[in-house]
Amino acid sequence: MSGRTLDARLAALRELRALGDGRLQPELMKSLDALLDRAESRRSLSGDHTVVGLFGATGSGKSSLINALVGEEVATTHMRRPTTSEPLAVIWGVEGSAALLDWLDVRTRHPASGIFGGAEHLILLDLPDFDSIESHHRAIAERLAAQVDVLVWVVDPQKYADAVVHVDFLAPHARHGAVTLVVLNQIDRLAERDVPAVVASLTTLLDHDGVRAKVLTTSAVTGDGIPELRNAIAALAADRAAITARLEADVSSLADTIPAPQTTTPRPVASGDLVDQLAIAAGVDVVASAVAASYRKRTGQVTGWPIVSWLLRFRPDPLRRLGLRPNRGSDPELHRTSLPAMSAGSAARVSLAVRSYADAAAEPFTESWRAGIRLTAQQSLDTLPPELDLAVARAPLPSGASWWWVPFAVLQWLAIASALVGVGWIFARSALPMIVPAVPEVTGWPVTTLLILGGILLGILLGVAGAALGAVVGRFRRRLARRSVIAEVDRVATARVIEPIAAARERAAEFSAALAIARDTTSTTKSRGVLT
Repeated sequence: MSGRTLDARLAALRELRALGDGRLQPELMKSLDALLDRAESRRSLSGDHTVVGLFGATGSGKSSLINALVGEEVATTHMRRPTTSEPLAVIWGVEGSAALLDWLDVRTRHPASGIFGGAEHLILLDLPDFDSIESHHRAIAERLAAQVDVLVWVVDPQKYADAVVHVDFLAPHARHGAVTLVVLNQIDRLAERDVPAVVASLTTLLDHDGVRAKVLTTSAVTGDGIPELRNAIAALAADRAAITARLEADVSSLADTIPAPQTTTPRPVASGDLVDQLAIAAGVDVVASAVAASYRKRTGQVTGWPIVSWLLRFRPDPLRRLGLRPNRGSDPELHRTSLPAMSAGSAARVSLAVRSYADAAAEPFTESWRAGIRLTAQQSLDTLPPELDLAVARAPLPSGASWWWVPFAVLQWLAIASALVGVGWIFARSALPMIVPAVPEVTGWPVTTLLILGGILLGILLGVAGAALGAVVGRFRRRLARRSVIAEVDRVATARVIEPIAAARERAAEFSAALAIARDTTSTTKSRGVLT
């Protein structure tokens, strides 16, 4: 026995209805709606009355049987009326039954006196034959078979094996054994020695149908089995558990038809390849290379030999050309880059990466749930290109100056000043030999020559060293820029692809959990017995 209540199982059905929208077949959704509506309606009506329906094929003797159960000719009067296609209700405890009978759409009502075998509140329905040539007779039987609290299937020795009885009515109610009685009526037409064989044959057919229900034998003519049938019906009515048991069986039957969303246990899906492919399509390598090139350019401008480094100012900055240099006052959530529009190849890369991730995430699920995950992925593809561009624009790129530029620049200008002093000294000595002192020598080299050559060589050396150091730092900044862009792309991938797909997977997990609750049972199936 399960600890789950009917309320919990109906709540699970409502959750299945909400989660299964777009995933379950329309017919199944209609069945869920119908059961939830039926359960709510039945539970809001009289809980004191148990509704027992007698169902049977033409000639099964339902009317005679109900007369024998009631003890008066109620069905005979009913059958002589012009509205023979309508069900007849025999009511014990009339008070409070009207709204219930209105819901059942049973208009012909016969109040009964006394107590039915110990049950003070009971509604016994005599229904039209479900194999009648009149289609609306069968429609009434099918409708009330879904509404009554207790199902009594009346068969006779001639038609107990008919497919209409078993395939169309008994088998679909296989889970309703706790509120089902099967009556082999008209046993007076059989030799006494043949009754056990017919009961055994009927029992075999019920086993084939999956029906675990009590089997009784009766004869309205001789009265055999009538007290036992009356007591069995009264016991179900007096227990007042039939309403809950019937609805529990309805929930179980419907839950069994709902396919589980998972074929295997879902596992985490790696997102690394998705992020890498999106980053490549977003231009992470272009941006990282631009960061390195921009740094090398600005390093050359500041630390290069001033005689030629000023020419670098005329070369466009790679980051500015991409619209990625810091712009004060710009909103990073709105700023767009100047990167080229995503090419067809890049768009195909994005599409393939997203679809591959979605397929891996959807692999453990059934087709309808896979389709939902694929649809989620498809919807994300529409927003990814502009989101990836914004991700690049948001990425904090290492574009600032380096501290070592200042000493290099100072030394460069000192080297230039040294060379200029040497040149100036030579010119001054030539123009004013009487005023300007002679140029001293150091180990045979004129100081002016040393100043000029030293300044030029130092400037070139500083330029080469600065370029080399700028290349090293540029490569480091390239890696930093790449990581920064990938981190922003990861944020976009998480928000636009990974989390929506994770939500779709979680929806399936919640559906599975709700289905497990709905398929549970809080009532035990009564073991079969045969009463004669």
